[in-house]
Amino acid sequence: MDAIECIKKRRCVREYLNKEISDKIIKDIIDCARLAPSARNIQPWEFIVIKDKKHLKSIAEMTDYGKFIKDAAICIIVICKDTKYYLEDGCNASMNILLSARAYGIGGCWIAGDKKAYAEKILKFLEVKGGYKLISLLPLGYCKDFPKEPEKRKIEEVMHIEKL
Repeated sequence: MDAIECIKKRRCVREYLNKEISDKIIKDIIDCARLAPSARNIQPWEFIVIKDKKHLKSIAEMTDYGKFIKDAAICIIVICKDTKYYLEDGCNASMNILLSARAYGIGGCWIAGDKKAYAEKILKFLEVKGGYKLISLLPLGYCKDFPKEPEKRKIEEVMHIEKL
């Protein structure tokens, strides 16, 4: 799948098959994440891969809209050192994770981390030392069918030349 097709076919997936993701694929997805652009090349990110079903369930229960994490094959937790552009950098890495997963035929969903009430609780659960921010929780897994494209605004409604 080429990059344009991957971007256009990415969807939020919240229902997963009971099928493992190989360590080789997980490692490649994280490799894609670490290659994301970062301000001043600081690369403040770290990636915590959760595979244990008990841990997936515990994390799911801490969130407000991420209860389906418990059914994912894995959840990649993106954290960043508290730098000036931690959020932008972490979001770039998170998007690389979702796109590279899609290229492998794996679905995922972005669950917010930054500024959420549960952020500190999850960081504590993961034994993350101070100085880090929770950027995203990214449950990944194989799904039977990728969801169809939801209704979107037309290009003519969002693209403007020179002025709004």
